[in-house]
Amino acid sequence: MLYLIGLGLGDATDVTVKGLEIIKKCDDIYLEAYTSILSVGQDVLEKFYGRSIRIADRELVESDESMKEIINTAATKDVAFLVIGDPLGATTHTDLVLRARDQGVQVKVVHNASILNAVGCCGLQLYSYGEVVSIPYWTDTWQPDSFHDKLLGNLQRDLHTLCLLDIKVKEPTLDSLMKKKREYMPPRFMTVAEAATQLISIIENRRNSNQELVLTEDSLAVGLARVGSDDQRIIACTLKEMSSVDLGPPLHSLVIPAKNLHPLEIDFLKQFASSEIKLSNSVEQKSS
Repeated sequence: MLYLIGLGLGDATDVTVKGLEIIKKCDDIYLEAYTSILSVGQDVLEKFYGRSIRIADRELVESDESMKEIINTAATKDVAFLVIGDPLGATTHTDLVLRARDQGVQVKVVHNASILNAVGCCGLQLYSYGEVVSIPYWTDTWQPDSFHDKLLGNLQRDLHTLCLLDIKVKEPTLDSLMKKKREYMPPRFMTVAEAATQLISIIENRRNSNQELVLTEDSLAVGLARVGSDDQRIIACTLKEMSSVDLGPPLHSLVIPAKNLHPLEIDFLKQFASSEIKLSNSVEQKSS
């Protein structure tokens, strides 16, 4: 059996009772460490589970041979594939399920909390969210802005937008791609400030080309960090103010709320205005 087990968003104790019981009985255990991270390391998980864990990094997850090996092993043994958040929150894991079933390997999924539902902690109602948007890191030569169009589509339908921010883990350097020995760049995790800065850059470009603006520097934004952890942080302010916010260590997420908020959503958001950064007056006006 191949088990895909969600670990939740916080630390080792966020695994479900069902998930923990399965982990303890499995022959092989992999921790997917490519699409997200936990607030604790491999050693803490191994101590809590009482089992050794193999890290499934980017190279393993993207390798057809490695994934085939995991599936082949699961044909005769119990294999646990641990995923931060919910197991089916990323297409990578959906692909693993389909591959296993194509080869006649039984699959069982143990769900858990993910940012897709835990984002409700900021007070914006979950049923009012539109399409989830991923914001990638820009480079000097690659600055896509298609995610902005999806965000605008949500705003035009008066829906909130959850923006998932890019992470770079075990990314090979350009020079090493030409060598036999791989060298890797330091891990990078996009912050809400970096995401807001990229959005503002797109806004400025569209203003300069005389395009109508739905999202502006003064639009309301909500920054979230380490959701589900004891040191979780949330702040609500304008997009311009968000570009200078420091919410500390990863992981961060950014929410762009709909234009028209329910009074309960406004009351909930008010508690996240810090002494240094005040909520925009436009938020107060939406309650009327």
